[in-house]
Amino acid sequence: MERTEIVSVFQKKFFGLALTIGAASFIMAQQKVTISGNVKDTNGGVGYASITFKNQQNSQLSDAALADADGNYKLDLAPGSYDVSIEAVDYKKFTQTIRVEKAGAIAPFVVVSDGKANLNNTTDIQGVVITAQSTKPYKVELDKKTYDPSQDLVSKGGSLQDVLSNVPSVSVDTDGTVSMRGSSNVRFLINGKPSALLGIDDGANALQSIPADQIEKIEVITNPSSKFEASGTAGILNIILKKNKKTGFNGSVIGTLGYLPQTNLNTSLSWRKGNFSWFLNGGGGYRESKNTNRNDNYYNNVTTVGDETESHQNSEIENKNSNYNATAGIVYEISDKTSVNASGTVRTFESDNTGNIDYNYELFNSPSTYTLRNTIGTSNNLAFQGDFGLDHKFDDKGQNLSLSLSLQRNRSNNDSNIKEYDDYSTVTSLQNLISQRTLNKNIVAKADYELPIGEISKLEAGYRLDSNNNTYDNNVLESTTAFPTLRNLGLYTYDANYKELFNAFYLQFKSKIGNVGYQLGLRDEVSSVTIDYQNLLTPGSVGYTDPIVNRKKSYNNLFPSVFLSYEFAKDNQLLVNYTRRIDRPRGFFLIPNPSYNDNQNIFDGNIDLNPSYVDSYEVGYSISKKKFTINPTLYYRHQEDDVKMLVYNTKERYESEPDVFKDRIVFHTKPINLGTDDKFGLDLNFNWDATSWLKFMGNVDVFGYNTKGSTPYNTLDKDGNPIVAIANFNGKGVSTRSRLTSTFKIDKTLNLQLQGFYRGGTKTDYQIRKDMYAINFGASKTIWNGNGTLAFNIQDVFNTRAMQSTTYTANSTRDSYMQWQPRQFTMSLTYRFKQGEKVEQPKRKKDINSNTSGDDQQGPM
Repeated sequence: MERTEIVSVFQKKFFGLALTIGAASFIMAQQKVTISGNVKDTNGGVGYASITFKNQQNSQLSDAALADADGNYKLDLAPGSYDVSIEAVDYKKFTQTIRVEKAGAIAPFVVVSDGKANLNNTTDIQGVVITAQSTKPYKVELDKKTYDPSQDLVSKGGSLQDVLSNVPSVSVDTDGTVSMRGSSNVRFLINGKPSALLGIDDGANALQSIPADQIEKIEVITNPSSKFEASGTAGILNIILKKNKKTGFNGSVIGTLGYLPQTNLNTSLSWRKGNFSWFLNGGGGYRESKNTNRNDNYYNNVTTVGDETESHQNSEIENKNSNYNATAGIVYEISDKTSVNASGTVRTFESDNTGNIDYNYELFNSPSTYTLRNTIGTSNNLAFQGDFGLDHKFDDKGQNLSLSLSLQRNRSNNDSNIKEYDDYSTVTSLQNLISQRTLNKNIVAKADYELPIGEISKLEAGYRLDSNNNTYDNNVLESTTAFPTLRNLGLYTYDANYKELFNAFYLQFKSKIGNVGYQLGLRDEVSSVTIDYQNLLTPGSVGYTDPIVNRKKSYNNLFPSVFLSYEFAKDNQLLVNYTRRIDRPRGFFLIPNPSYNDNQNIFDGNIDLNPSYVDSYEVGYSISKKKFTINPTLYYRHQEDDVKMLVYNTKERYESEPDVFKDRIVFHTKPINLGTDDKFGLDLNFNWDATSWLKFMGNVDVFGYNTKGSTPYNTLDKDGNPIVAIANFNGKGVSTRSRLTSTFKIDKTLNLQLQGFYRGGTKTDYQIRKDMYAINFGASKTIWNGNGTLAFNIQDVFNTRAMQSTTYTANSTRDSYMQWQPRQFTMSLTYRFKQGEKVEQPKRKKDINSNTSGDDQQGPM
């Protein structure tokens, strides 16, 4: 093993351990003493009282504790004078000064529950807000819905992809594609910004590399306001990662074991003293997966000897993935009104995969032929991200300025060695060596300003700059029986560069007239896209195109948004909104020949692909009671120049042996702008605490679709002659998606969860997709006096989560089956240590357009 490999292994093995030991050493270096005490009233111990000790000389030495169920607490303090304060539910806060000189017990605090407090000793306690865990994991706000995954047992120990599978209004396909209300054009943000953590083009592998335990909440924004970027016609999923807000030193560690083989270990550490705080999250994991694909192709009107009447492809690919991540950040409060923050993230993702594809060709009046295709592949991804910010409050009335800068870099390498064997011979008939290199550099800078106008109005304005630079380096070598020496495939060996620059400005005004709240916004986005492409084809080569392509595109679009609300009563409101959105093509889609992994199933890019635009309307109603919340929403979305995937086949001749030529049918997939797409339906979300031990959370989406569009394309007839065929995408109908989660509380420490998912089929003239359903199970047990949690879950209990479809082309019918991941089991153990108290946040002026929770729809630009 090379020296660099040894160093890499050493770093990965001991990374998490180093985090914990380093933090612990830092705390131990403070020369503290251990004190203990008790909080009680005339009837005994007062459970879960908050006790905060503020050092008079050095705020960095302050600390806090939370009493247990009997009122007992223990913590380490440096000797000195402290202002101590106590607060508990139904007890009045009282403050006094004490002196800590040596380790040992101090006299108990005696509090009175009639609104007065008294202390028997010279001790005191500063007020800290005690927040009970919300029983509602799903909350409706004016322009977004917030999902809290902390009560999601079926994704414990999993990844972001597992969590998204359980979020209302969101669905995850068997290939990892995320969609909202039937559309996969979802924009992902991390803490309000595009992020290198999600990789280039938001691949499913990136979603699997973010641990579920690092996610604080997910904002589901189906109709984003002008304050948000306009990309993502289906909406925005904003992933908020955890940042501990407790005083003192806090930490937790979670380990997971599972099958298919899966291991994860993640650590979260934080320290907050006075005006300074830092956090450090890190860990890694290993995961195996197996996906299965089957394609059965049936060709029309075959009458020539040697032509294919049927072809069948069976594929099974096994992946071994490992990922490591670390995020560190600091926040410093310069004053009561100004704070600065900085954070850095590094993430690695590595994968080894092996796959076999069996091809079976049924020929007209000829013996069948067979081909076996073996693939060995490796990939690795390295992402860095640095974030910097400044927040300033001009006054206490809500006039705020927020500045941020994000620098991101993501590098991805993919290599494949593909060999084919005709009729299961031991002699290689074809070999491909494929090397793909991609590099993404991204800069995001933004400024947001808020100005209250009177008591009921607010003006918001902002600017945002996005600079994105993707480079693609693709190299494909091929050898055959006829040409045993590896040579470049000029059409698929290329260099490409994709640059995009966006400047965005927005202005938004909120106010209220009686019970009617309104928000009007306008966003202007000026964008410039440049594609540089060069392949190795020479004049006269098969498939020759101009080897050098340079294309520039510029857009200037206005995106209005209107939000209205009518409050019938507390927690009872009607919401109406309209927005205009844009779907910009992925950089990958604009590269003429972006990939070559299978010489019989090829994805072709389209450099002429343009953005599509969506007008989106929603009418929603929200009512929330103590035990029940329901949020039905009627929606309509009209999309112009919709991007559709054109699938067609060609007959291509290749030289299998010297002077021996054969034909093979090759399927091509190409994105095109075509026609319109209308979606409309009823999206219903609800929470119901049926009893003290039974809770339900559900989502039902009954939707209609009306797709229009047809296009001619070039293909071959049954005799190999070129013809022009018509691809017809027209189709309309009604379908459903639904999810129901039931949580059973067995006792104070044990919870069970059962979740069912169903997606109805869809039908157009071009493709039919069949129904799909799945059942998941989870269980959680609290141990070690609340400091530990043991969780177990089964994903896809009956192994039914698979996508099946039938696609019709001019001369063939294709039946497809795909299962991205079979049934899985995981067991996770979480341990939390040195949990301090949550810091009381300054109360913000309630937004007149917020719901009764007081949230004021803060969001990214």
